[in-house]
Amino acid sequence: MGRRILNDALRTIVNAERRGFASAQLQPVSQVIASFLKIMKDRGYIKDFQVHDPHRVGRITVELQGRINDCRALMYRQDIKAQDIEKYRLHKLPTRQWGYVVVTTPNGVLDHEEAMRQNVGGQVLGYFY
Repeated sequence: MGRRILNDALRTIVNAERRGFASAQLQPVSQVIASFLKIMKDRGYIKDFQVHDPHRVGRITVELQGRINDCRALMYRQDIKAQDIEKYRLHKLPTRQWGYVVVTTPNGVLDHEEAMRQNVGGQVLGYFY
C-alpha cells in the first residue's frame, strides 16, 4: 500500500495539470510524498504545497504551475549505484535538458543531480519531467 500511495498522488497531479486546474488535493499523506513534492518545488515544477493535519489521514494541497508533463513512481524500489545514476537518467527521461529522477539514499530523498554530487546510491522512487 505504501508504494501505491505515492503513485496515486503523482497521477492525481498529472491529471489535474492536464485538465488545467490551479491546484490538486492529495490524500492520504506520507513523508515520502512530502519529500518528493519538496524536490519538485525546489526545481520549479510546482509553486507550493501545504500539508493539512499530517497526524491523522490528512491531505496535501499542491499549487500547480503548468510545467509538469509526466511524473511516475516506481511500484518496485530499484536499487541503483552512484555510478549508474546517469545511465538510468538517460534511459528514463526524454532529454538531457530537463527532468529529474528521485532517489532515496542514506542522506535522505534526493534528486539525481544531488545524489551524483554527494556520490551516494540508493533506491529509485520515481521521476518527473
